[in-house]
Amino acid sequence: MDIAARQRAGLMRAAIVTGPGHISVETCPLPEPGPGQVRVKLEGCGVCASNLTPWAGPDWMTFPTEAGGLGHEGWGIVDAIGPDVTGIRTGERVAALSYHAYATHDIADVSMVASLPKELDGKPFPGEPLGCAMNIFGRSNIESGETVAIVGIGFLGALLTRLAAAAGARVIAISRRPYSLGVAREMGAAETIPMDDHWQIIESVKTLTGGKFCDCVIEAVGKQWPLDLAGELTKERGRLIIAGYHQDGPRQINMQLWNWRGLDVINAHEREPAVYIKGIRDAIEAVRQGRIDPQPLYTHIYPLERLDDALNTTRDRPDGFLKALVKYS
Repeated sequence: MDIAARQRAGLMRAAIVTGPGHISVETCPLPEPGPGQVRVKLEGCGVCASNLTPWAGPDWMTFPTEAGGLGHEGWGIVDAIGPDVTGIRTGERVAALSYHAYATHDIADVSMVASLPKELDGKPFPGEPLGCAMNIFGRSNIESGETVAIVGIGFLGALLTRLAAAAGARVIAISRRPYSLGVAREMGAAETIPMDDHWQIIESVKTLTGGKFCDCVIEAVGKQWPLDLAGELTKERGRLIIAGYHQDGPRQINMQLWNWRGLDVINAHEREPAVYIKGIRDAIEAVRQGRIDPQPLYTHIYPLERLDDALNTTRDRPDGFLKALVKYS
């Protein structure tokens, strides 16, 4: 039974994480939108690295997940509208901030969907990570002529490289994979440094900046060592931006260094829904205008039935990987 036939029967397909590293794709009843909600017939969903810790099965994780659970980067077409919804119609193509998007359909508050313009027809648009990139860039306050180091060139780091370079900054990209460094150069990085030897990286950046280090450093990995490195690369009165998602336990910081250099440390993660959706709308406009082009960064595409492969690839990051999408058509 295809998606349309299931929908006529009031059914959908959804992935359920049944245990660490295991999924089941099941047929479930279609959800109905309540007041102020819409239902989106999803075309696909991005795979977020934040899924990897629950995918591994930590002590705090509960299995099985709800149908479609963990997925939050969906896009598709509004196919049902609940009571008291205004400003959007069935048939509109949208990016949605919802939380059960590893499924062919999901429910979202009408305030958490953003209409996609005709210029983006047929193109995948995982709104949440694109919106994160725009929000992080906004919090970074990067100006023309500044030197900016970006530690970690995955999907997010690549987008931030492009945004910073387009703003007139000199970008130094630091990443462990040669493939990622090549992507950074394509995105506009002026310099690239392999992330291998801690002190060698510091000396390289010191040389490139005439001993001053960087006006702004964005840490986009979410691990202890890159956070340590990022602090070392930030100049006196510089800005250290925490963009990596640190979800696997406490971190230690070199407060002596941070104090001595008088760093402005900005945690660029957002939780306010209105800020999330503003970032998504900003991303839509940036893509429409050609300021960023995320299409080449979607390197791995999977059907819903292979969500486990998509998550494992996101974890293992083989050569040539930047971003996985799960598509439902």
